[in-house]
Amino acid sequence: MIISPCVRNCCLDQQDCCLGCGRLLTEILQWQQLTAPQRERLMVEAEKRLVLRQTTVMHPSVAPSE
Repeated sequence: MIISPCVRNCCLDQQDCCLGCGRLLTEILQWQQLTAPQRERLMVEAEKRLVLRQTTVMHPSVAPSE
């Protein structure tokens, strides 16, 4: 059984994505009802979100000059 990926750094962004674990609010609320395979898939997606966030923060796109 996969334990919760919560890292106790709960803060949601504008898309309701947790900055700590990468799960969406709906995914956090549904966690207890998910099967092990569903949790595994969710963990992969959450990790992708965290990596994307780090990449975006480290290399933000440059806005075109006016």
